[in-house]
Amino acid sequence: MRSSKAQIFSRVHTVPVLRFTDQTLTSASGLVLFQVLFDRLDLRRRVRRACRHVRGIGDFKLPELFLTLVIHIILGYRELDDVKFYHDDPLVLRVLGLRRLPSTATLSRRLRSVDMATVANLQQMNRSLILDRLACEKLRRVTLDFDGSVISTRRRAEGAAVGFNRKRKGERSYYPLLCTVAQVGQVFGALPRSGNVHDSNGSLEFIAASVLAVDERLPGLVIESRLDSAFFSEDTALLMEELETEYTISVPFERLPELKGMIEQRQRWRRIDDTWSCFEAQWKPKKWLHPVRFVFVRQRSVKRQPGPVQLDLFEPRSAEYRYKVIMTNKRCTAKSVMLFHHGRGSQEGIIGEVKESAKMDYVPTRSWAGNQFYMLASLVAHNVTRELQMRTQTRHRGTNPKRAALWLFEKLATMRNRTIRRAGRLNRPNGVLTLTLSRNEAVQKDYERIMRELEKAA
Repeated sequence: MRSSKAQIFSRVHTVPVLRFTDQTLTSASGLVLFQVLFDRLDLRRRVRRACRHVRGIGDFKLPELFLTLVIHIILGYRELDDVKFYHDDPLVLRVLGLRRLPSTATLSRRLRSVDMATVANLQQMNRSLILDRLACEKLRRVTLDFDGSVISTRRRAEGAAVGFNRKRKGERSYYPLLCTVAQVGQVFGALPRSGNVHDSNGSLEFIAASVLAVDERLPGLVIESRLDSAFFSEDTALLMEELETEYTISVPFERLPELKGMIEQRQRWRRIDDTWSCFEAQWKPKKWLHPVRFVFVRQRSVKRQPGPVQLDLFEPRSAEYRYKVIMTNKRCTAKSVMLFHHGRGSQEGIIGEVKESAKMDYVPTRSWAGNQFYMLASLVAHNVTRELQMRTQTRHRGTNPKRAALWLFEKLATMRNRTIRRAGRLNRPNGVLTLTLSRNEAVQKDYERIMRELEKAA
């Protein structure tokens, strides 16, 4: 049955007059879901406990400021000055338990006063949130991925330095080392570093701390780790063996010229599929104490490799194949090792989302500790968003060779558009606090499903 033109089109000529009055309206009705989640996670108490050593200065304490930044990031705002755009939102105030929000000057001033002890305590709190989730899932193995990420400061900030910066060459930056958990898609921790350090700077201590934290909370769990070629060293391999952690590490051709000859002299490659083939060897580089398992893989490629072909002093080059070498202590097949190591690409997606949607690439102050405080707020904003989805959805897959996340996560930006940024009105009909939204069947079903699942998980 077709509709008439009158049922579809409407003549609109008059532009409404703008009027601004004090009303209990909110532009972020979806925060009510995070209010319930924060209660389930006992997040306020956890944050207060992490900041309990700090003496109260001014009207707003550090726990309230940290949670304000978390909500600030969840809403999609970036700069501290953006707080003025929602300072009177009644639902934001209710979620934070405040009657008014701190001003931009207050946020900036308190960020400069943060100490590294607070940062360390908040790091531990963030880890405990993820470990609680892993304990609930009762997984048999957990995969930790490690990689660095450049954060341009775009200003002179404490601890920033000029280093490798592909997008903004010559600009001062930070270069934190991040640890992510593949199964849940969350950021387990971050090691703050200046922008002029090598990828492996401080990595051994950070890797050991991350692995031991998981092992202490979840004993008996199989812990796996994936690292790129910047972490390739005998010290890393020995540390992994000492920690009883299964690992794969990309091997750099330029540091081991012998690898090129081993590949070129190899006649028989074991077929994996139409694209991949491999061979492996127990081999010991010079000055290493013990031999290690090396898996050599090649990929059939019809595309010409970028770069000049004549520069093949260290890396084997071919018009038909691309080569890579993986060092590992895993005892599974070469195919399983290759698939497992290729799965580390998911970490790039996690880090990219944290930088883009959770604003981790923003540097709000010149203080080293203050910038780490803000970065932790962005990590917690990302992690609680993933936690909300895990609590309200069923797993979409089991453990697979690439260790993909067990859930199909929506990006934080997508959640903002679909769920969080919804206009509503807070009122009290018959004395009952009520959040009223415009009727939309899809939104109503989504809200009711999430609230039902959160209540069930209590």
